[in-house]
Amino acid sequence: MSLVELIAQADERGLAASGLACLDRCVPLLGGDDELLRPLWASLADTGDWGAGLEAARGKLGAGEDAGEDEAAVLARRMLDAAPAAPDAGEVRVWADACSVASLQIHRLLDPASAGTPVDACREGRTDGVPPLVAAELRRQITVLEVVAGHGTAGLRRALEVSVEGRRVLRAVVSRRARGRS
Repeated sequence: MSLVELIAQADERGLAASGLACLDRCVPLLGGDDELLRPLWASLADTGDWGAGLEAARGKLGAGEDAGEDEAAVLARRMLDAAPAAPDAGEVRVWADACSVASLQIHRLLDPASAGTPVDACREGRTDGVPPLVAAELRRQITVLEVVAGHGTAGLRRALEVSVEGRRVLRAVVSRRARGRS
C-alpha cells in the first residue's frame, strides 16, 4: 500500500503519530535535542498534554522562520509551526500529509544524489531510482503508519524507535554537510 493510501486510511492517532514522527526526525535541523518532543509522544499514549508539549517545544525552538535558516530548516520549522493545537482536531490529517511531504523534501535536499527526485511519485509507490536517504525516510513513514494502525497505542513505542533511528541518520547527514561547508 502506498504512503498516500496509508495516510488516507489512518485514524487521528495514526495521523498525529505520523506527523509527529516526521517532525521528530527533522528536529536536528532546528537545533532541538532528543527529548524535545517526548511530551507530545506521551500525549498520544494518553499520558500527557499535547497542547502544553507543543507550546513547550515551540518555546524552546523559538517561533517563526529564522532568515538564516536554509531551505531544509525552513521546512522543518513550518512542520512545527503548523502543528494543530490538539491531535484530534480535523486539521491533523492535513498536517500529517504536509509533514510527510516536507520530511521527504528535506531528505531529498540533504541527499546529493536526489536532485530531481519527485516526492509525490514516491509517496504514491513509484520508487524506481529513489536515492537511499529518501527511500529510507519513505520506509520510516510507512512503518510508523502501519505499526500505529496495527497496534494502536502499543505501536507508539515502535513508532518512536523508528523516529529516533531516523533522527540519528539525519543528524549525521547534517553534521557531515556542515563539515563539508567549513
